Amino acid sequence: MSDDETSNGPLSRRAMLRTSAATAAGIGLTGLGTAQATSASPDGEDTAPARKGRSMMGVPFEAHETVRMGIIGLGNRGSAMLTQILAVPGVRVTALCDVDVPAVRRAAKGITDHGDPAPARYTRGENDFENLCAREDVDFVYVATPWEWHVPMASAAMRGGKHVGVECPIAPSIKDLWELVDTSERTRRHCIQLENCCYGRNEMRVLRMVHEEKFGTLLHGAGGYIHDLRELLFSDSYYADEWRRAWHAERDGDLYPTHGLGPVASYMDINRGDRLVRLTSMGSPAASLSEYRARNVPETDEAWHEDYVKGDVTMSLIQTERGRVIHLVHDVSSPHPYSRLNHLGGSRGVFEDYPTRIYLEPDMSGHEWGDFADYSSYDHWLWKEVDPGPGGGHGGMDYIMLYRLAQTMKLGLPPDIDVYDSATWSAPFALSAASITEGGAPMEFPDFTRGEWKTPHPGVDSVRPAS
Repeated sequence: MSDDETSNGPLSRRAMLRTSAATAAGIGLTGLGTAQATSASPDGEDTAPARKGRSMMGVPFEAHETVRMGIIGLGNRGSAMLTQILAVPGVRVTALCDVDVPAVRRAAKGITDHGDPAPARYTRGENDFENLCAREDVDFVYVATPWEWHVPMASAAMRGGKHVGVECPIAPSIKDLWELVDTSERTRRHCIQLENCCYGRNEMRVLRMVHEEKFGTLLHGAGGYIHDLRELLFSDSYYADEWRRAWHAERDGDLYPTHGLGPVASYMDINRGDRLVRLTSMGSPAASLSEYRARNVPETDEAWHEDYVKGDVTMSLIQTERGRVIHLVHDVSSPHPYSRLNHLGGSRGVFEDYPTRIYLEPDMSGHEWGDFADYSSYDHWLWKEVDPGPGGGHGGMDYIMLYRLAQTMKLGLPPDIDVYDSATWSAPFALSAASITEGGAPMEFPDFTRGEWKTPHPGVDSVRPAS
């Protein structure tokens, strides 16, 4: 085990990002011309890599009496999620890893203060996570690090025999997404996008209503991530070495698609009877970060050497195999109240969030919105039976997600979100950038299921377990 008192010290994540992001951008852009960004070439020849293992669709976890978890990354997100993880019954954190030694020390104290045994600590430089992934007392690895580290860490976890859950987005390029799919299939380990927004109370209620056919034939949906992060992006303490802002100087596209796409994809049973087939994207001018910097950042700051290429607003249209349309939006740099859009329309009515409202026939007529609270009977069983209070976090969705993950592992059930969902939901990161580079040209989605997208299998709208 590594000794956190003999660490080489924090590395410059900003310096690492400049190399890693440039490489990822090359994979995501120059390696993603119109032909190469697609799951099929222009002449229709399938270009998906040959399957190297077996499908992970519907594959259950092995049952665990206690879920032993290792955490890689203890910044703002990782440390906040540790509190939630400790509140989940039957979960024990056995190992921690971060280059920030004090962060690991604080997290370890939180674990022992909770009454659990002291975890192993890994702090000896950027590759010490590989030692955590090799431990025998870890069943599941949680990755909450800068985006460029997601793929090497998730891959190391699976190669080490661990299931892995990764914060959003799971990978920045199509090549990386195929690597995760192939590694999952080859190692028989699950690789999961930890998309908490799929577990929100409103999202799960709408999902139940969809499956009860309250919306009739589904026609269109919308999702997004509209969150003014300007102050945090320029903070010298929130994102270590300001790694997230550096992406705005490297990539013009939807850098955070899964919060918006995950719930809508669940509504539309993507990879369970429908699939995403093409995307086209456009970006607005990149103005707000530069203007914010001019008003709030001293000219001596390193940020003044950055040239932002990420448009303030990225808008994408996605079409599914069944002809449905999804509107996807990303905006974290212009003034706007928080919103994830979360919109769904069908032949019998429409739901909208931010503000929450609904219109359904025959329940309503005319032009007056109805009260979504009147449909609380459609709440998912998780929200009826599980108290999200012990963990809280984003209105309770964080805890509900972790509770359900632990439940599937303890009972030996398939995960609600598999590697094919995870890859599909993150694909707009690369595809939107390629589309913008090509003047809004359509980019075809890879079929990460390799033709199995019609296969029914468990999803977020889970059945209540008997035990």
